[in-house]
Amino acid sequence: MAASPAVRPDNDTQDLVGLTRDAADSAKKLVAEATARVRKLILTPEGKVDAAKLEAEQHAAHGLAWLATYGEAVRELSGYAERLKSEGRLGETEILLVKIGAGEYLDQMFGGIPMSQGEMVRPTSSLGFQQSELAQYRTEAVEAVIADGNTAANRKALVAKIREGSGSATIGDSGLDEDMEAIRSEMRRFGKAEVVDQAHEWHLKNDYIPMEIVEKMAELGVFGLTIPEEYGGMGLPKISMCVVSEELSRAYIGVGSLGTRTEIAAELILGGGTEEQKQRFLPKLASGEILPTAVFTEPNTGSDLASLRTRGTKEGDVWKINGNKTWITHPVRADIMTVLVRTKPEEKGHRGLSMLIAEKPRGTDEEPFPVEGLSGGEIHVLGYRGMKEYELSFEDFSVPGNNLLGDVEGKGFAQLMQTFESARIQTAARAIGVAQSALDVGLRYAEERVQFGKPLVEFPRVADKLAMMAVEINIARQLTYFSAREKDEGKRCDLEAGMAKLLGARVAWAAADNALQIHGGNGFALEYQVSRLLCDARILSIFEGAAEIQAQVIARRLLEQ
Repeated sequence: MAASPAVRPDNDTQDLVGLTRDAADSAKKLVAEATARVRKLILTPEGKVDAAKLEAEQHAAHGLAWLATYGEAVRELSGYAERLKSEGRLGETEILLVKIGAGEYLDQMFGGIPMSQGEMVRPTSSLGFQQSELAQYRTEAVEAVIADGNTAANRKALVAKIREGSGSATIGDSGLDEDMEAIRSEMRRFGKAEVVDQAHEWHLKNDYIPMEIVEKMAELGVFGLTIPEEYGGMGLPKISMCVVSEELSRAYIGVGSLGTRTEIAAELILGGGTEEQKQRFLPKLASGEILPTAVFTEPNTGSDLASLRTRGTKEGDVWKINGNKTWITHPVRADIMTVLVRTKPEEKGHRGLSMLIAEKPRGTDEEPFPVEGLSGGEIHVLGYRGMKEYELSFEDFSVPGNNLLGDVEGKGFAQLMQTFESARIQTAARAIGVAQSALDVGLRYAEERVQFGKPLVEFPRVADKLAMMAVEINIARQLTYFSAREKDEGKRCDLEAGMAKLLGARVAWAAADNALQIHGGNGFALEYQVSRLLCDARILSIFEGAAEIQAQVIARRLLEQ
């Protein structure tokens, strides 16, 4: 929805902005001290990360990653409030989102953060603080924000605001400019008109997203959003990709993820390709004329890409690929595959890996891979359908010699690493879309379902669930947008992108789970959309780096700084 009627910058809003800023500073100091303590557990005397100690102290290291993610989230809430206030856009809804979010996250930082359903990180038992030591970080500002944060009165007031704007694009002001909100509105209209009413049927039948939908997305420019104009794209910033991924995933995660395929391929070619490869592939990717798929993961490697075994062997003027890949999304209808292979078997680990751009004809369910040297079988999945997952087998599959990315061997892993920031940012955006969809259906059911003479939404435990969905969606959204802004400014943002992805995935799962709980027994019925959302949300903490891997990466970066 549009921003609530702006609140004049009176003492209350001045106090909110100032207190939240001061509390965020205290949280930053707590994270810094926690980082210093974990460094003592894990670093060598020379200041290097000891891999064995990092593994042995995973709970503390991953707990640090979550603590730092919360600290960054509070900082972004503070910045969000300050920006909106300076622009006269800080209304009642936004104030409540900031109050509840900052208060709750600060309280958890000092009391306990859920890393998963059964794992908590606490500054005392997990990170070695004494309660007396924590007192210096639990300042008056922190106490004030917590005390006036996640209260019953604030949650009740927020749900009243949410009910006023039911069905709108966002709860509260997103903090973005008019151009980005225009893009959001266009994607929201498309999603409601073309996707929402059909998505559940596609899911239940395990059908492909119809090509007519793909073609309409191409017409809207979805596939060329961030590709530079000189290569046929729109040349928009990464934050536009967040908005588009978010709104399309709100309609159906499969549709929101179609653009992801192109984003990854285009990023690879832009960052590592030759000029000839850019001219040959990028305009067709931007227009949607060709659809890509990413072919990286292997059955026994998962996130351990250094152990990758699929071989690429040069024979004359072609490369021959031999090996197996798994969890490959949308390979049947893809026209090109970016395939990570080992071209230098004598080089161990990452150094022997190269990236090939493998072209192939589109297939169908009846004949999925109508090309010599490539076969595969579908992996049937709980959710995240519409594109289909496959395990692939390559047997002397031919790739033209000039399709070695960048025309250089041994750089495949480095080329792939350049895409991880964008990949994790857009995955966080997809998570926000799924969470927003869960809030949509949860709110609608709570409004319509009458029990004991009144709608479910009027019962505090139901309303509280809706309030916290909205609060955490806004937190994840601000952290994701911050990561995208950093990327657009050319800054290294793997830490921030990782945090956005880590938190966004958990927020999506919590929102879907709570929306199903609001539905009660009906939520367990396949006919209800919320059952699909629960399945779709579950994948988000697994792909693009499982939550545990993501926490490991974040922790390592923090410890090495």
